[in-house]
Amino acid sequence: MDAQAKARRIRLMGFDVDGVLTDGSLYFTSQGDEMKAFSSLDGHGLKMLAASGVTLAIITGRRSRAVELRARNLGIDLLLQGVEDKRGAMAELLAGQRLAFSEAGYMGDDVVDLPVLRACGFSATVADGHDFVQRHVDLVARRPGGRGAAREVCEFILRAQGKLDALLEAYLQ
Repeated sequence: MDAQAKARRIRLMGFDVDGVLTDGSLYFTSQGDEMKAFSSLDGHGLKMLAASGVTLAIITGRRSRAVELRARNLGIDLLLQGVEDKRGAMAELLAGQRLAFSEAGYMGDDVVDLPVLRACGFSATVADGHDFVQRHVDLVARRPGGRGAAREVCEFILRAQGKLDALLEAYLQ
């Protein structure tokens, strides 16, 4: 099955944070507070995907107040931080939503994401994702992490589901 056919089946889409929703850089203030930079392009893509009826989730290995605030800002309720077993976390989310792995997608960038990427019905990575990951996903975005890659994947899913044109047309009115 090709990437478009797989994306057509997606009902829940999960995203990693560092390297996907950000460029992977970790910034710390002198007080030890962590800061992250998120793309507004990615954010709007996530909002459009959610508006189309796809449930969004963030599953990340690190813990960050910045991620909590960004998820809240985007209306993402399914936020799991400090996760070592992302595949297991996704299984729990899917059980709670009464969905199968074939109805889920995940976007990650590094080898630690491979178990969940390979379990999901649709998988994607960023242009600057690890080479080994790029060889084992359905879609490699043309853009790098934190620079529109998540938007690209959201629009790919929306296009596959026949919803993108109507969402974009709404901005012309």
